[in-house]
Amino acid sequence: MTRNIRVERRGAVLEVTLDRPKANAIDMATSREMGETFLAFRDDPELRVAIVTAAGEKFFCPGWDLKAGEAADADYGPGGFAGLQELPRLNKPVIAAVNGICCGGGLELAMSADIILAADHATFALPEIRSGTVADAASVKLPKRIPYHIAMELLLTGRWFDTSEALGWGLINRAVPSADLMTQARAMADQLASGPPLVFAALKEIVREAEDMKFQDAMNRITRSQFETVERLYTSEDQKEGALAFAENRDPVWKGR
Repeated sequence: MTRNIRVERRGAVLEVTLDRPKANAIDMATSREMGETFLAFRDDPELRVAIVTAAGEKFFCPGWDLKAGEAADADYGPGGFAGLQELPRLNKPVIAAVNGICCGGGLELAMSADIILAADHATFALPEIRSGTVADAASVKLPKRIPYHIAMELLLTGRWFDTSEALGWGLINRAVPSADLMTQARAMADQLASGPPLVFAALKEIVREAEDMKFQDAMNRITRSQFETVERLYTSEDQKEGALAFAENRDPVWKGR
């Protein structure tokens, strides 16, 4: 346990719980703790999937702690704000389990995950405009995730929206009863943890790097194994195991090598 987050290993799954009463706002120390935690997750070969969530049922995270009196442009630690959104080479799946109010940098944290599950009472907003600041990461990410005009409305007005809107736009994967949130998040994490880690790594690198590439340029890099993770995959024991298991009509045994 660290000061502001709780970290639990459950087999190949790492659960990171933001626990900073009253609202789980993130100050500099918390951001650095989260960064060190996700950096360790990235580099631990025994860990395959992470879940990020928060304590309580009211707040997931309101983002930056404005009451901490710290400069907003100081050192957030590894991975940038909240440890995820700028962490390089994070080639493992991350699930956000949003348990309540999710706004500002908290929504940016959730969007840094690969899959977002939300309690059905969760609410969302990007209210930075009301305090004269810019939701910087959301300004980059949101128009790529949901329709442009909806993203701009949310950024320009800072208005609140609920899980039904978020689900309708495809911003979250699933809205579930609060009591079932962690059960479903853990079930999904276990499913991913049993999957092929080298394939997941290749998928994450391709999606990340190809975002700003022309289609053919990205395809050329894939077919020429110019992505490090793709090259590793196609020369791995797991690739041979996958083909053999398919031929033998059995479940493959993934070793991550």
